[in-house]
Amino acid sequence: MEQLRGKFIVFDGPDGCGKGTQREKLGQRLTAAGLDVVHCKDPGGTTIGDRIRHVLLDYDLSEMDVRCETFLFMASRAQLAGEIIEPALAAGKTVLCDRFISATCAYQGAAGYDIPRILEVARYAIGDTWPNLTFVLDVDVETGFQRMGRKPHHAGKHRRKHAGQKGLFDDAHADAMEARPLEFHRRVRQTFLRLGEFYPRPVMTIDARGPADEVHEAIWEALQRVDL
Repeated sequence: MEQLRGKFIVFDGPDGCGKGTQREKLGQRLTAAGLDVVHCKDPGGTTIGDRIRHVLLDYDLSEMDVRCETFLFMASRAQLAGEIIEPALAAGKTVLCDRFISATCAYQGAAGYDIPRILEVARYAIGDTWPNLTFVLDVDVETGFQRMGRKPHHAGKHRRKHAGQKGLFDDAHADAMEARPLEFHRRVRQTFLRLGEFYPRPVMTIDARGPADEVHEAIWEALQRVDL
């Protein structure tokens, strides 16, 4: 348990993977064990970050240049790192975050954008504040869609030009999330599965198709094996 004190852990994965649920479950377990836990959600999580999130939610991303979109996400993370994550880690608190740089790698990488360039911008935005560990919660597209009340055959219907990362937001309108075709979501999943090949910090993939309690136990067991 002590090795988790002052550590930064991220939960990420395809839409519907259950990252928020697993973040909460681990947070409850660590808090019960006496650790001081700070929860974050990316993008947003600060007053400034939430304003940026509002732009990303309400703006039609089909009209937004991918460079602008990337810088907005990274700007939100820069504020989150400086205002919340870094002070918490310095105080010995455990930080659990819902998505981070890994999400931009997967979603924009799946759209064909250059992942090394994404990581280059990320290094400027967050400096050395990378997660000690990123859990990729893996589910197939059909399972993720089912959990979110969406149907795979709806993907891509009435789609505008590529809708950026709007599917990253739980509170985005359904038509924005469904604007991207099924094949895009499959590429997102495959990019997440390859994350450990190029991500600058450790990544562990967890099969997240089962019940939430079973997934949590798999995460807990994995934490016993990893050296943070």
